[in-house]
Amino acid sequence: MCGRFQLTASPEEIAEHFQLSRLPKYQPSYNITPAQKILCIVELEDKSLKAVNLFWGLVPSWSKDTKNSHHLINARAETIREKPSFRAAFHKRRCLIVAQGFYEWQKQESGKQAFHIHRQDHQLFAFAGVWEQWQQEQQALYSCSVITTEATGLMQPIHDRMPVILPYDHYGDWLDKSSSVDQAFMRLDNLAYTNMMATPISDWVNNPRHDDMRCINPI
Repeated sequence: MCGRFQLTASPEEIAEHFQLSRLPKYQPSYNITPAQKILCIVELEDKSLKAVNLFWGLVPSWSKDTKNSHHLINARAETIREKPSFRAAFHKRRCLIVAQGFYEWQKQESGKQAFHIHRQDHQLFAFAGVWEQWQQEQQALYSCSVITTEATGLMQPIHDRMPVILPYDHYGDWLDKSSSVDQAFMRLDNLAYTNMMATPISDWVNNPRHDDMRCINPI
């Protein structure tokens, strides 16, 4: 799964990486948790890209209320094409979720060991995501989920699930609304994990209120 991640890059770095015409507005954090606004990239009708802040925890458009949004922070790749909560979003509303690292915990005899998973060069990357619009009368909510899949390679010893990370040259294909469902599904191949590494860190990150560089300091 993916329940905690990090994004502390400057707006200028994000705009350059994702080829944005405007600098994004967002709140940098070493310890991003569900039910927060997170920075996502969406494609507009004119094919240009826009950075938006979406609520992390998808609320389907048909939901009666927003009470269970915290249950849908992740969407399983294996069922995303059919599951009612995500099916429409996967067909029409795919997004890039901007990150620099994420956290996962490995079960050990002595307890749980936290890991910071990041690129070897510590640069930006993007999770594959889907987003949705929920509206009732005058109330509207724009929300998203991180797509996850069965762990492979680097992540297998740590956890049985991992978020899908898209290679840089697949960004456009993932966002392209004209791509078929099958074409989009083929992008969930985890090729980007060849550039990732897992660094053991202290339990400082375990507390979601902790939000400073100590969250990523190696041990």
